[in-house]
Amino acid sequence: MKVSVLNIKGKDTGRSVELSKSIFEIKPNDHAVYLDVKRYLANQRQGTNKTKERAEIAGSTRKIKKQKGTGTARAGSIKNPLFRGGGTIFGPRVRSYSQKLNKNVKKLARRSALTLKLKSKSVTVVEDFDFESPKTKSFSEVINALGIQDKKSLFILGGVNKNVYLSARNLERTSVVTNSEISTYGIMNAQHVVFLESSLEQIESNLS
Repeated sequence: MKVSVLNIKGKDTGRSVELSKSIFEIKPNDHAVYLDVKRYLANQRQGTNKTKERAEIAGSTRKIKKQKGTGTARAGSIKNPLFRGGGTIFGPRVRSYSQKLNKNVKKLARRSALTLKLKSKSVTVVEDFDFESPKTKSFSEVINALGIQDKKSLFILGGVNKNVYLSARNLERTSVVTNSEISTYGIMNAQHVVFLESSLEQIESNLS
């Protein structure tokens, strides 16, 4: 599928690029997208929540009352979970929530996400640009010219561009990543995806 290349003022440059059918026009696999988004969100979790169980509490292990005959529940020590200051029963422990996914499934998920974005006409290709210095105002002007100032946008660069990255860092609804950093979650979370022209070739080689 051919897509027109725009400049940073939102005008057509007269050029167009051919988007790879094997990446942008496949049959989307919703389950692969779900698995990759779930993996991404799980990997964001810290897993540092912890409470002390009865064996970990500092305190006496003296039996505080006789086993039978009191009419109340038996209690082995002051660390009994039923007492105030006692241990927590089956409390949370430090753990890793990270999940793994096969490389081919991750690639399929990203191809599916890009296909869905193209189907919903939420993809724009812009010619490569740079700023003399990092300025949020400069990046805001680009977003306004493209008509996506009211949408969550994802800009995909062909390589590391410090000035562009720093210019967008302070904008709440805009993310900037390089072609090697794209994730299924990032694509699906954005309402509009903007590719810089130089990023497409590398994305095709990464996801094919």
